[in-house]
Amino acid sequence: MVCHSMKKFLLRLFYIILVIFGGLCGYSLSRYTETFFATGLPPGLLLGNSVAMILLGIFLGAFLAPICTFVIMKAVTGLSAALQKLPLQEVLMGAVGLLFGMIVAFFVNLVIASISFEKIPVIGDYLNPLLIIISTIFLGTLGAWFGSQLAYVHGVDKLVSVNGLTSTRVVALDTSVIIDGRIVALRESGFLNGTLIVPHFVLQELQVLADSEDNLKRNRGRRGLDLLNDLRKINDIEVVDRDYEDVHGVDAKLIRLALEMSAYLCTTDFNLAKVAAVQGVKVLNVNALTSALKPVVLAGETMNIKVIKAGKEAGQGVGYLDDGTMVVIEGGRKYVGELVEVEIASVVQTVAGRMFFSKFISKKNEEQ
Repeated sequence: MVCHSMKKFLLRLFYIILVIFGGLCGYSLSRYTETFFATGLPPGLLLGNSVAMILLGIFLGAFLAPICTFVIMKAVTGLSAALQKLPLQEVLMGAVGLLFGMIVAFFVNLVIASISFEKIPVIGDYLNPLLIIISTIFLGTLGAWFGSQLAYVHGVDKLVSVNGLTSTRVVALDTSVIIDGRIVALRESGFLNGTLIVPHFVLQELQVLADSEDNLKRNRGRRGLDLLNDLRKINDIEVVDRDYEDVHGVDAKLIRLALEMSAYLCTTDFNLAKVAAVQGVKVLNVNALTSALKPVVLAGETMNIKVIKAGKEAGQGVGYLDDGTMVVIEGGRKYVGELVEVEIASVVQTVAGRMFFSKFISKKNEEQ
């Protein structure tokens, strides 16, 4: 997206250009009126006519400048947003195709410029520049389209990382997924391929956590830094020295980076995943993957589970499956610390995940 400071600069630049253009048009109009309507007038009147026409052109240019600049900036913003959603290889090949298209257009325009249309009444003087503009736009667009298609025809489907490594995709890691630690198991299992990257501002956030006075935060930050060091030793991750001073917040910077690099965003942050998806970023949510891989348990099935603690309601006990899913056991309060057999009564989906409600069947021995 076009940053705020650049947007203000472009608005002022377009405004100045259009005002100057209006003044030049006014001057040309004054010369035209002098030739056809003011022949023989005193020099003072001719000068006044020129000044009046120039001021009129400047006024019209200043009046139309806000409208024109709004339309132009709207188009620039829309184009930048569209380009951010395209794969990086398609943008690069499209830029190369555009360059070749402009080169071809240059030579074609030389031929057009040598053709004389002066004998054609009224529009003859304007056909050369009109045809040059049309050929430039057409050939440039054709070159960009042809270049973008070559990215797929020749199988150029690799993204280039910052340090020159290539991969089928680039995956940006956020702070939450680094601290979580499951990223290593996913990597080793082969479910997460591609080049893993960590922005420098994420490292800074981990360092702040590692230096925190809170023991829990400090341990989480140090765990994340140790994990990154282990991945760096086997050349399985890269640090991106890219920052965005005009963007506030690590989450917003991550989304900006993912858009610019056409990268996937790997996270366990539910809110970040939602915001990134809305802005067109491809998200790899580890928690969503974990939930999808949980075994399906239906009402009426039986299972053995250890009662960990008493529940909120009278007579209830609470246990947990291996994946952390809570199981509420009716009649299980007096069996805290023991293994029991239960029957699943219902499955409830909550914001935090699934929860099972079950009925106590019988007590089981630990050896069973």
